[in-house]
Amino acid sequence: MKIKYPKTMHLPWSRSYTDDDKILRDTAHFIGQEVVVTEKMDGENTTMYPDSINARSLDSKDHSSRHYVKTLHGSLRHLIPAGWRLCGENTYAKHSIKYEALPGYFMLFSVWNERNVCLSWDDTERLANELRIPTVPVLYRGIWDERAVRRCHTGLSNCGGEQEGYVVRTANSFAYDQFKSSLAKFVRQNHVRTDEHWLSRPVEPNELSKPTR
Repeated sequence: MKIKYPKTMHLPWSRSYTDDDKILRDTAHFIGQEVVVTEKMDGENTTMYPDSINARSLDSKDHSSRHYVKTLHGSLRHLIPAGWRLCGENTYAKHSIKYEALPGYFMLFSVWNERNVCLSWDDTERLANELRIPTVPVLYRGIWDERAVRRCHTGLSNCGGEQEGYVVRTANSFAYDQFKSSLAKFVRQNHVRTDEHWLSRPVEPNELSKPTR
């Protein structure tokens, strides 16, 4: 069964959202909790199951920007436990930001088990290492500290380029119906800076980081 990835709430100080986006009134539910702040990547939300793959839209059509992740999925689908799904960012194609040093074109940000529970961040990193795929960059980890979280927006990406924003999540596992109280995002002001949607343009691949000698 396919399950659509939920919409992430905006933090109260997020600077770019549309009329149908939901904005948190406050962040009181994060107080006292250990959180992980990761870079929000300018890519396409993608979910991998043992037997299928899709973008955020469950009926997403074929597109050349999705061929890399489809090939990757084919190579590791047998390693995904039954009933589990991997959620990550397909960063193969440039959207609004050009990346020049990506650790990979698919970057994991959450894993969901057969009980529809999102694994803890430690377990997510552990599985990412086993599958040899990168996670989205971690910018901060610790007990909720609003000042520290706000400082995570520097304008510069850890992957060479501009920074779209960041996502904060609880470090522990949580159920699907706890999503809205477990994650939130900050998006830079005027994030989309082109009138033409990236899917209607010729694909311009982002760049991977160069190997160090």
